[in-house]
Amino acid sequence: MVFEAGVVVGENTAPREPRGVSVGSASTLDLGPELDSLDGRQLRVRIITFEPGGAVPLHSHDGRPGIAHVLKGTVTEHVEGKGVFQRKQGDRLIEDKNTVHWVENLGDEVAMVFATDVYKP
Repeated sequence: MVFEAGVVVGENTAPREPRGVSVGSASTLDLGPELDSLDGRQLRVRIITFEPGGAVPLHSHDGRPGIAHVLKGTVTEHVEGKGVFQRKQGDRLIEDKNTVHWVENLGDEVAMVFATDVYKP
């Protein structure tokens, strides 16, 4: 005899069409001009929490393209040669090979950023 234990949640069969979900606008970054090869690279997804006064130091995205999405609060992005930008909840940062920037939280509340990048560990 074989016994299986588990909890049944939802339907027994997969739906044929999406229902009760929505997909917002997409941000894309063509990786062709960004990277010579994907060999040895990984797709990384992180949630970065910025405490009030917190900052990520100056860095380059040459060889490490990414897209970040502000989940909560506001962060200030300082982009070399382009200026300073307030990025609030719902805004995205497109980080291509020409991006050299640093990001800080000048507010009084925690800010959170969902960050993805292709990097070589």
